[in-house]
Formats: sequence, C-alpha cells, structure tokens
Amino acid sequence: MSSTESPSVPAASVLPRVAPVRVGEGERMRSVRLPGVTLTVRSRPPAREGLQPALFVHGLGGSSQNWSLLMAALDGVVDSEAVDLPGFGDSPPPDDGDYSVTGHARAVIRHLDAAGRGPVHLLGNSLGGAVSTRVAAVRPDLVRTLTLVSPALPELRIQRSAVPTALLGVPGVAALFNRFTREWTAEQRVRGVTALCYGDPTIVTPEAFGYAVEELERRLRLPYFWDAMTRSARGIVDAYTLGGQQGLWRQAERVLAPTLLVYGGRDQLVGFRMAAKAARSFRDSRLLSLPDAGHVAMMEYPELVARAFRELLAESAASGATDAEN
Repeated sequence: MSSTESPSVPAASVLPRVAPVRVGEGERMRSVRLPGVTLTVRSRPPAREGLQPALFVHGLGGSSQNWSLLMAALDGVVDSEAVDLPGFGDSPPPDDGDYSVTGHARAVIRHLDAAGRGPVHLLGNSLGGAVSTRVAAVRPDLVRTLTLVSPALPELRIQRSAVPTALLGVPGVAALFNRFTREWTAEQRVRGVTALCYGDPTIVTPEAFGYAVEELERRLRLPYFWDAMTRSARGIVDAYTLGGQQGLWRQAERVLAPTLLVYGGRDQLVGFRMAAKAARSFRDSRLLSLPDAGHVAMMEYPELVARAFRELLAESAASGATDAEN
C-alpha cells in the first residue's frame, strides 16, 4: 500500500512499541488495514444472531474505550463496534496526515465500505458527532439511525471554557502548552480533563480514574500524540468556518436518518443552548436533555442514553413498518 507520510510523523511500521490498550471484559480488539489508514476496532461479540450493527465514534482526545459502558448497556440490542480514529487510541496516524473532519469521516466510510456492515446505527460524541454528521449526510446508504452526544457543530458564541481546546488548533500553541506543562503528571492531566468533561467529576470511580491515567501515560509516549490532537482540533475549527454545502449545519439538514440528540446541561465544551438549533436542523430528530451531564453523557449516564437509543430504534422500526404498509 503506497503512502504519503506527513513529514513530522513516523511511518506506522517504525513507531515505538508501547503498552497495549486496555480491553474490557467481554470486548475484543482488532486492527483493520484500509487504503491510506489502519484502524483499531473495539467490539463486543453479539449476544445473539441477527442483531443490527452499530458503530461508535469517539471525540477529540478520546478513544473507542469511551463507549465501553454504553456498548455493554446495549448488549442484546445491537452488534456493537467502536473505532479508534486515526492517531487516537491504538490507531496509528493516517498516511497523509489528514486530521480534518472530512479526513476522519473518510476513514469511517472506508471502514464501513470494507466491512460491509452498513447501514449501521451510527453514534458519535463531540468530534465524533461532527464526523458522524458528515458521514450521514454524504453517505445516507451507510446510516440506519444517527445518535449524537454533544456533537461538535459550529457555535456562534463558543463557551469560554471551550476556548483553550479551540486554541490547540492554532499553530505553535500546542508546543507552547506542552512546554509549560512538561512537569505535569498524567494524573494531574487526567484530573483536569475529567473536571472539564464531566458534569460531576466525583462519579468517576477510582478504578476508572486509574485506567485513564494508565492510558494517558501510554499515549504520551507516542511521538504523534500532540500532532494528532492539534491537527484534529484545527480540523474542528476549520470545519466551523466552512460555508455552503460543506457547512456542518447545512449537512445536518441533509441527514435522512432518524436522529437522537443528547445534550448535557453542564457541558463546558458544547453549549447546551445549541440543543434547540440541532433539534430544528435535523429533520427527523428527538432530543434527550440531561441537566446534570457534561460533555460525555454516554460515560456519565450510560443507562439513560441506552434507554433513549432503544426508544429511537423502536420508533424507527415502527415508522419503517408504517411506510411499508403505505
């Protein structure tokens, strides 16, 4: 497979060996080689045959592990897979160094086309929500339903607490931040991220916190960690500025799939006020508002999100049956 490497990123074949990612009980991990990209996919063996497939897409700085709780809660409901986007989790960087929203969406589409699992129930959080919106808009044949948890869709007034994350996309800022925070421990970094992403950080168990520290220590040893973070952050900012048919809100209006929108009242990264705009923009939408949730409701309240998702599936099935009768 030919590749055009980003000059600052080593080829996947020469990347240093680091500790393996954590695999939860009942989960499996596999590596999928695709044109221009290699993806790591986390899955749970389906509880029974005949379940419809679902694909989960994480947010900026996250990984497929962000979906483990929700995937477990949906055992027996869907056949679940969660992807590590290029440069995140256990997936190496993309060959062309493209971390734009379109680049990540292209990777998801290539995986779905190669796997032949579509149409899937597509779920995305934050950056993964923007990626999933683009996939659903440009390849409606691949998406059965769409679930977006705090999707990173353009906001006219970005919350003050989200500004530092947006600034990561500014050239030079990440290197400056890394220099000033060089002495920070992985535990300090995880504590800061938890405070930013959770509505109530105290719900994170000591065991889960320890796993997060372990994972961050692993990823900080990867030479492309900051490159993936900064270029993906820049990709979100760039996507916010696109107009016309490539604009994310315009693409949201084109989504045909029944859509579940999940917004947290304590989200410090995506404004809760955007829930109403999202509900208007997606033509077949229903909204789940969680006043106490932050940015990662599927990790904070997996049972509530799972219940809303099951209701989405039931409504979609009933609607499909009605359409067939007519």
